[in-house]
Amino acid sequence: MIATLAFLHTLGARTLLAFAVILAIWGTYLYFRKAELSGGFRSSYLIMAGLTAVQGLLGLAAFALGGRPTTLLHLVYGAFAVLFLPGAYFYAHGGSRRREAIILAGAAWIVSIAYYRGIATG
Repeated sequence: MIATLAFLHTLGARTLLAFAVILAIWGTYLYFRKAELSGGFRSSYLIMAGLTAVQGLLGLAAFALGGRPTTLLHLVYGAFAVLFLPGAYFYAHGGSRRREAIILAGAAWIVSIAYYRGIATG
């Protein structure tokens, strides 16, 4: 059971990293084109936030069953991503559409670094 959870957690981490980089590039492109974020971008961002929470639950399940990361810093990167994505989303709604684009694109870049560091710390 732990091996299956660890496999799903690893696969999810790599998938989320690719997803975050794609969203970061997309949001940055829209920002520099001075375009508003589309509903597709916003929904993709929210899907990423939801999948990040699922990823965290898989990790917690593996941890509860005895699986341990190489370093506890791994848990910090995961908790950061789970809390940061919705926080950035709600913060971005307080201003102009251009501001929303840079905040959500920046959040995707930042969380992609957190995903990478989580993968690297094992």
